[in-house]
Amino acid sequence: MEYITAKEAAEKWGISERRVQVLCKLSRIEGVQRLGKSWAIPKISLKPNDKRVIKRRQV
Repeated sequence: MEYITAKEAAEKWGISERRVQVLCKLSRIEGVQRLGKSWAIPKISLKPNDKRVIKRRQV
């Protein structure tokens, strides 16, 4: 299996490298592995859905 870095995944998915690291830490990406201080993300992984909550102002 081939792996990519968090930086490469960020470029591939159009999000920040820090957001990819957070997704890895939360186990939102299947098959991700921690290698020292870096993350190894399977090359075939898909970008997970954004489950962050948006607070809307009620009128």
